[in-house]
Amino acid sequence: MEELIRNLRKERVGVVVSSKMDKSITIAVKRKEKHPKYGKFVNKTSKFYAHDEKNDCNIGDKVKIMETRPISKLKKWRLVEIIERAK
Repeated sequence: MEELIRNLRKERVGVVVSSKMDKSITIAVKRKEKHPKYGKFVNKTSKFYAHDEKNDCNIGDKVKIMETRPISKLKKWRLVEIIERAK
């Protein structure tokens, strides 16, 4: 039963917009959404706070995050991997 719950965890890929906090990063996740009336695709951005245990990430890094239990008031995600480093 526990394996089923672990597999349902959401994963997102986004860009680090802030890494000033200790062991925490802020990620912006972009998505395209169709406007309900006009049908044009609009860019929407969501911000997530994630736990970065080793303070590895820098601004501009492309990262994968996974949903987890609440770590603090805002942090409910944790860093899985750094996909691409910022140049």
